[in-house]
Amino acid sequence: MSADSSRDHSRSVETPVVRPRRLRTTPAVRRLVAETRLHPAELILPLFVREGVSAPVPISAMPGVVQHTRDTLRKAAVEAAEAGVGGLMLFGIPAVQDATGSEGTNPDGILQQAIRDVVAEVGDQVVIMSDLCLDEYTDHGHCGVLAADGSVDNDATLERYAEMAVVQADAGVHMVGPSGMMDGQIAVVRTALDAAGHQDVAVLAYTAKYASAFFGPFREAVGSSLKGDRKSYQQDPANAREALRELELDLAEGADLVMVKPAMAYLDILRQVADLSPVPVAAYQVSGEYSMVEAAAANGWIDRERAIMETLTSIRRAGANQVLTYWAVEAAELLRRR
Repeated sequence: MSADSSRDHSRSVETPVVRPRRLRTTPAVRRLVAETRLHPAELILPLFVREGVSAPVPISAMPGVVQHTRDTLRKAAVEAAEAGVGGLMLFGIPAVQDATGSEGTNPDGILQQAIRDVVAEVGDQVVIMSDLCLDEYTDHGHCGVLAADGSVDNDATLERYAEMAVVQADAGVHMVGPSGMMDGQIAVVRTALDAAGHQDVAVLAYTAKYASAFFGPFREAVGSSLKGDRKSYQQDPANAREALRELELDLAEGADLVMVKPAMAYLDILRQVADLSPVPVAAYQVSGEYSMVEAAAANGWIDRERAIMETLTSIRRAGANQVLTYWAVEAAELLRRR
């Protein structure tokens, strides 16, 4: 190539007029134009409390997460409140399980005791939420009462959910989270709460809860005795339209907030639900999503703190107003340092 042709070629390359990189040049500029922001008040911390233990029990599949004693639960609640976390979702692990999950409706069951403890400790600072499901309490590990053929009896389970809602509300909880994916569960819970004089207790509907492999570590966290799977009542991961039908039903039945669970593998569902929902939309960054990041970070494969914040940002970007995450306190502290 001649020198003249080389000069002609350089002149033919146009200088960009539009330069998006101008808005990426410095941390201050990037912060100024960020489209999605995280705030500690949007984060909800799931907490496990176990009956009959004298010290926290580490959950091997979820590094850094424990089954609390009542005393350490109170301390964890104070820590979360001081970090500015918006909510706490409590799960109880009883010493005894049975076929109907009777400890779930025992006014002095471990979850009800924990609710009273945490409300007394930080009730004015944080929204106290409780898991409303039977899987922690049943000896078969399913989220409901079993029929004679071994299937989950939807309507018999609803009766148990109504009882659970009332005892949790009597204990002082601010918001219940029916998570069993039984048909009609929101209407039954709302009716039971109102009839018992708990009109101000809100209902966070687990609207689109999928039969996901990412729930694996959670089974250890709550001491689940499950054999088999929950595909007959949790949603098929292949389905999206079905989630929108569940949304329509939950809204009609009186849900105050709705949720998509898991979060990261279902960001498309979260976006669709957020686009249609007139009430706040939450998403649960579940145990398997947490554990994968922790395992990769422990092996030096990813930058742990960056991965935490990136995953949470992606969930917010997809439309979640609130995010349930086991990193809630740590993320709140990272946000403070930014």
